[in-house]
Amino acid sequence: MSVDDATVRKIARLARIEIHEDKVTKMANELNGILNWIEMLNEVDVNGVEPMASAVAIALPMRDDAVTDGNIQSSILKNAPKADSGFFVVPKSVE
Repeated sequence: MSVDDATVRKIARLARIEIHEDKVTKMANELNGILNWIEMLNEVDVNGVEPMASAVAIALPMRDDAVTDGNIQSSILKNAPKADSGFFVVPKSVE
């Protein structure tokens, strides 16, 4: 696949990006370079390679799923500018 100047102008228009006329050819060359690099990646044999979420195989630390003391509603609500019936009161934002 090759990108020409007309394609660069169309992409810029669709993306609502202003590209000055003197930079259109340079942008076409850069996009063609990117597409060539992607074509090189398609040549890599990945049969038998498992998908990865990270380039480094590390285990994430896990915490114990333990119940905390809780029942601190009153101490939390005393920081609120306004509270009512155990809930934060916020100004109405939608009519």
